[in-house]
Amino acid sequence: MMQMTASAIDPQSLREKLFDPQAGGFASFEGWIRNHNDGHVVTRLEYEAYEPLAIREGAQVIREAQERFDILSACCVHRSGLLEIGECAVWVGVSAAHRDAAFLACRYVIDQVKVRLPIWKKEHYANGTSGWVNCERCAAHG
Repeated sequence: MMQMTASAIDPQSLREKLFDPQAGGFASFEGWIRNHNDGHVVTRLEYEAYEPLAIREGAQVIREAQERFDILSACCVHRSGLLEIGECAVWVGVSAAHRDAAFLACRYVIDQVKVRLPIWKKEHYANGTSGWVNCERCAAHG
């Protein structure tokens, strides 16, 4: 399951949805909004996404994780809109019969989501400026 949301992410309810009595392992990842990046004081973040493609590609990533690793279920939820320091921006959870598969699949999902999904992050800085993360460097090297 892949989901985009403008609402706060509730890790506990997502974890409960992945519960399976066959599971002996569960791994999750939470990406939080931090107050700094590359020497800048960050006051908040803003995520924009091309949601139809993000959901479709995210679902493909989860299918790939299910094919590559012996897991029971996986879920990824990513925020959009304005987020404050400390909020959860992305959550990934994976249940499996064994912990190793859960850990590996969780890592695979978050790594692929960050690379493949059309989700853009804008940082707002304490000095009043803002910038899209990694977009300037992409244009300079393109």
